[in-house]
Amino acid sequence: MNSIKVRSRREGELIEVKVLIEHPMENGRNRDAAGNLIPAHFIEQLTLTLNAQPLLTVNMAGSVSKNPFFSFRLKQAADGDVLRVDWRDNLGSSDSAEHRIGVNR
Repeated sequence: MNSIKVRSRREGELIEVKVLIEHPMENGRNRDAAGNLIPAHFIEQLTLTLNAQPLLTVNMAGSVSKNPFFSFRLKQAADGDVLRVDWRDNLGSSDSAEHRIGVNR
């Protein structure tokens, strides 16, 4: 199952894109019910490309909340363009998803 959900919709001349990632985003300072530290487990890098061209790279750390949600607007995107979302975490896990602008699945 993919951990990334992407939606887009046109708002006038802009395309609003929403990205939701299922991830625990543990910072390494929280404790479990027994009082033991929960190991750090967070997304280090989020990358977005539009039609295989780099669009955005976000370097993150453990201070981002569980299941992070991102929303942004694109000016130079058209219906049918392909947006790719990739993430990589501090434990070496990763995931990716492709979304065709204007088509919600």
